[in-house]
Amino acid sequence: MPTELTSIVTPARSTDGPRLAQLAIFWFGIQALWGAMLGISLQARVVQLSESHALVFYGYVATIGAIAAACTQLVAGPISDALRRRGSKRIEFYIVGAASAAVALPFFYGARSTVALLVAYAALQVGINVAIGPYQAVIPESVASTTAGRASAWMAGFQSAGNASGAVLATLCGNGFVLAGALGALLITTCALTSRAIASTSPERMPRDLAVHVPVRAFALLFASRVALFAGFYTLLGYMFFYTEAFITPDVSRARQIDGLLVLLFTILGACGAAVAAKPADRYDRRAVACTGAAAAMAALVIFVLGRSPVAVAFALPLGGIGWGTFLVADWAIACRVIPRRSAAGAMAVWNLAVLIPQVLAPVAATSVIVSTGVSGKLAVTYAFGLAGLEMLVGIWLLQRLPVEVARE
Repeated sequence: MPTELTSIVTPARSTDGPRLAQLAIFWFGIQALWGAMLGISLQARVVQLSESHALVFYGYVATIGAIAAACTQLVAGPISDALRRRGSKRIEFYIVGAASAAVALPFFYGARSTVALLVAYAALQVGINVAIGPYQAVIPESVASTTAGRASAWMAGFQSAGNASGAVLATLCGNGFVLAGALGALLITTCALTSRAIASTSPERMPRDLAVHVPVRAFALLFASRVALFAGFYTLLGYMFFYTEAFITPDVSRARQIDGLLVLLFTILGACGAAVAAKPADRYDRRAVACTGAAAAMAALVIFVLGRSPVAVAFALPLGGIGWGTFLVADWAIACRVIPRRSAAGAMAVWNLAVLIPQVLAPVAATSVIVSTGVSGKLAVTYAFGLAGLEMLVGIWLLQRLPVEVARE
């Protein structure tokens, strides 16, 4: 039997909401960055600098950024685990990551060429991903599995709230340097709050002989399902701007504002879904909770594809947002159950590849479909959203195949 992990903080009690909130608040700052970047800013900057080749160039930028993120996490995670076994609280990774990303942001928003944009975006991905893998280890290390659903709900709730805040900032801030400063300040502030919470504890060292036990089949199925579901999500997020431009308004400036509003509403609804799913994720089969949420998100995509109008968006958005928030909670809770305890950050780096790989594959797959079929304009956007629905369907099928022992306490 593997020895149990020595926590870096006192295991959270079911009523320890403030402590869970403090531990999870850094996720708000990180996700505010991605809410602004992946939902609005990256697409808008691509359109500004590449104009008629925006759809294809977006795929290249997203791919390079995701590759940089994956490589960074695979290096930072194991190093963090090695230092953790020597008594580190991992805080140094949070600080370096947040500071590096804050420095890269003005270069991204001030880039005046496609090459400069590519370099700045890759640097941003490297910086923030120094922190992400080590930071995500804090939940499985510090929270009892019986309350993993509530801890995961804080993470999912802050993810949605952060995405919404980032979308609002990107929509309202016309000046790129002001936006860069606001996002950087959020990163630094939330990093400081979480770091303070962790620094106030007195961690014991992890036993050097702690065994590593990984339920390989469960981890592989969870990983594959996450790849497929996030491929659908990133296709939806990445092409929502182009959907808005094609079916709601052809004016780029107005499309940017509407896109920001849609991302904002989607993420607020996601936070609602996370709140609703917290207790069910601790009491019931987490596969069923995750599949229910993912199925709702997939149904929303179908409505987008078939409706292609403001009315369709009004119906699809609540269904998709609440469903996605529900899925995130159960997905986090299952992951906390199956990752190896002695190498939590390294395992999280691998698990995060299931988010980073779709950042590469989603735009590549959609671009390949668009280029190979020769479609353009409204039909190209419809094809991209149809592909997203198929990707989510595959993810749901894989989730259902998870073994029951990792889905229940």
